[in-house]
Amino acid sequence: MHDKIVGVLHELERQQDFKVLFAAESGSRAWGFASPDSDYDVRMIYVKPEAWYWSLDARQPDTFNAMLPGELDVSAWELRKTLRLFAGCNPSLNEWLGSPIIYYADPKFADEMRSLIPVYFNPVRTVHHYLALSAKALEDRQQDGTIAVKKLFYALRGLLAAMMLFE
Repeated sequence: MHDKIVGVLHELERQQDFKVLFAAESGSRAWGFASPDSDYDVRMIYVKPEAWYWSLDARQPDTFNAMLPGELDVSAWELRKTLRLFAGCNPSLNEWLGSPIIYYADPKFADEMRSLIPVYFNPVRTVHHYLALSAKALEDRQQDGTIAVKKLFYALRGLLAAMMLFE
């Protein structure tokens, strides 16, 4: 599946006129508890051609999201957006950079971003992020009031991640 996803990344680069700097798996597959019906949560950082950055049109999209064939849930952020979110300590972005499943990484870019995580890391924001994820997972109940096992894992994951910040 890795090679198929890399092929999709190359096709997206051509279709969307961007260059992928980093692409990794996020979600249950990256965390080691994918279920048989899990999709592939591909998260990317991209850069546009130079002319895009010189445009005065402030309405240019800086994200790409699509559900593609093969259960590929693709979400991507343009580099400037990524850097703004990174500077504000976006825990999801930090997770992408630490994913055990990397589809593509420009080595210099990925290394530089990882080296800056301690500079921009904010434990208070991170705790709030993980507690909010846990709360959201627990709110997602089925018709009979029960919680799916996968949602329970998401809730536990958020709680445990928040607890680790206090150690």
